Order: sequence, then C-alpha cells, then structure tokens
Amino acid sequence: MSTRWMDSPVGGLRLHSSAGLLTAVDFDATPRGRRVADEVLDAAEAQLNDYFAGRRTAFDLPLAQDGTEFQRKVWAELRRIPFGQTVSYGDIARRLGYEPVISRAVGTANGANRLPIIVPCHRVIGSDGNLVGYAGGIERKRVLLDMERPGLF
Repeated sequence: MSTRWMDSPVGGLRLHSSAGLLTAVDFDATPRGRRVADEVLDAAEAQLNDYFAGRRTAFDLPLAQDGTEFQRKVWAELRRIPFGQTVSYGDIARRLGYEPVISRAVGTANGANRLPIIVPCHRVIGSDGNLVGYAGGIERKRVLLDMERPGLF
C-alpha cells in the first residue's frame, strides 16, 4: 500500500493506493513521509490537480471500492452524475429502482464512499436543495460545487 499527500483548494488530501488501484482519498491530511513512486498516485494527483484547475470534469482512474452490493450500486450511480449538476438522495434511490423512502440508505452508502471527489458524492444534496451530509464537511462540499458551478451555492 502506498500513500501520498497533496495540497488542494479543500485542504490537504492523502491519496491511498494498493495493487495498482486507488483505494481512498482522505481529507484533513497533513504532509508526512517522503514521496514514493506510484503510477496510480501520480495519475490521481495529476487528475485532481487538473480538476481543481478547471481542466477536468471526470476522472479516469483504476478504483478499488469494496462495499456491499447496494453501496457499489450507489457509488456507480454517483459516477453518472454529470459535472456541475446535483441530484438528491431520493433521485439516486429512484434511479436505482427504489422508492424515495430508501434515500436514508442512499445517504449512508454515500457517506461510506472512500473516494470523495473522484466518486463525486459532493454532488448529492437534500431534496429541498440544501447542502446536507458530507463526510468532508459542508464547507468543502460548497467549495467543490462552487468550483463546478460558480454562484450555485
């Protein structure tokens, strides 16, 4: 397993890889250790830098997302949310063929996403249009959405 720290507009990020796959992105990371050579981390850092610079709207990285079948379905649906758009937890439930009442379970699966930004869980908002529930904090969510759609929030 390899890790790498990088600075970003939403604070320090720690990227994790294993067996040629990106496994996690952590917020609130502090710089530590020396930089290791890792192709997946190189690609992830470059693509994140392009995203933050406004030159990238989607990510093309090999991902490892271990979770339940339901979680994997939710995470796959998150990757289908277009750059600059938002959907509600109920919208995700409906897209997966469930009634909107399952939106709380969608929120729980969303919160279990270990690859924030890459798998854009920040694009999911409350049914009333408010920013709710983001593991990185609402202010980070606001920054990410503002980067994608300036003036939206």
